[in-house]
Amino acid sequence: MPYILALDQGTSSSRSIVFDETGRIVAQAQREFRQIFPQPGWVEHDPHELWSSQLATAREALALAGLTARDITAIGITNQRETTLLWNRRTGRPLHNAIVWQDRRTEPLCTRLRDEGRADEIRASTGLVIDPYFSGTKLRWLLDHVPGAHLAAAQGELAFGTVDTWLLWQLTGGRVHATDVSNASRTMLFDIRHNQWDRHLLGLLHIPESVLPQVLPSSHVFGETEPDLFGAPIPVAGMAGDQQSALFGQACFTAGLAKNTYGTGCFLLMHTGTQHPISHNGLLTTSAAQTGPTPEFALEGSVFMGGAVVQWLRDGLNAIRGSGEVQGLAESVPDAGGVMFVPAFTGLGAPYWQPDARGAIVGLSRGTTVAHIARAALESIAFQSTALLQAMSRDAVANGGAAVTELRVDGGACVNNLLMQFQADLLGIPVVRPQVTETTALGAAYLAGLATGVWRSREELSAQWRVERRFLPTMARDRAEALMAQWERAVRQTLAV
Repeated sequence: MPYILALDQGTSSSRSIVFDETGRIVAQAQREFRQIFPQPGWVEHDPHELWSSQLATAREALALAGLTARDITAIGITNQRETTLLWNRRTGRPLHNAIVWQDRRTEPLCTRLRDEGRADEIRASTGLVIDPYFSGTKLRWLLDHVPGAHLAAAQGELAFGTVDTWLLWQLTGGRVHATDVSNASRTMLFDIRHNQWDRHLLGLLHIPESVLPQVLPSSHVFGETEPDLFGAPIPVAGMAGDQQSALFGQACFTAGLAKNTYGTGCFLLMHTGTQHPISHNGLLTTSAAQTGPTPEFALEGSVFMGGAVVQWLRDGLNAIRGSGEVQGLAESVPDAGGVMFVPAFTGLGAPYWQPDARGAIVGLSRGTTVAHIARAALESIAFQSTALLQAMSRDAVANGGAAVTELRVDGGACVNNLLMQFQADLLGIPVVRPQVTETTALGAAYLAGLATGVWRSREELSAQWRVERRFLPTMARDRAEALMAQWERAVRQTLAV
């Protein structure tokens, strides 16, 4: 039986999962690594720790599975997106810590670009808004602040990469400097319509093209690992940013299919096929994972506070001792009793885009209990995701596509049946939870397996995708619409604070 090793390099930990040809998890291993906060608003990772933790989990997963390198057909990589690294091509040494996607240090440069009126041209090419979130301004910061970096870059001595590129470089002993289209699309330097670096934007940010990796399809044999890493060389044959990888792992291969990952925040992506949509609701247009040269796209939006609201109930309000208690507490009351919880602790994302908004609980009465607040907190995840998906469907229809007809879900909070049922009730469409919810790693495995013949086609993968539970809407549509109207009133009250 062929096996695929998926490397899942996340923001707080590195994981490795071995899958068999049916998509079943055979073994997995995980290790956390340090979060570095040099000053408020700055977030960094040690590049050596990213690599050493990922390598250690890969070896551990193989050992737990009782497999050797010769049993592994291919490796797939998925990764935290936008995190930016710069290293010396000859020595392989990083010039600085990795600047993490959460880092806000480049806001002054972003403000300047906005003030210069660059937003429209950047969005037209990259599908992105101007924000420190993306890699381009982080790379410019490194070139500006590491002594001698501009000169070394101009002389072709430096290599830039997101985390996928850094791992690929390490795995191949520095022989391959490449990325895939999905990660490239998060740099704010990549023309997603034509699948190539945008030379105009490179000039705008004074970034020499020589530092950039080659951009390849997400399903592609990028190179082979150094033999001494695992005992024999293994092809690296799949790479995708975490959210696009999860979209692929959910078998959302065609226009109109969407997935929502319920983690600390929520990431909602809808495949739009080969159509490049223009959002009128504050969503991003991004490259989907690609198995060939033809550009494919997705609309993307994020909820800042998803599962994190349950953590706040535990750590801030001390309402529960563990996150697993929230469903029982919420189910102890029939509804939220008119309470609406808007968890805008760090502002509101799409479709509101109100960074200055702050959290609020409205509709309190003398009869309100901590159970009502817990239920309202849980329901807030569904309310925010519904507002996002409704905006996404409006964009799809406006661009000649179709509204979403079912939502596929993954991530830690998707195991909460109360939340998933309420999500289906608000949306009025089925919410579908797959048997394998580790869809981010599974997507990377699928991409690698397609490139090496483990699977023949996307149709074969679609047939392999299995439903664990389908949540069907049971709430009357007028009731759901009334609840959404109540939610929107609560959001307006939050913005007025």
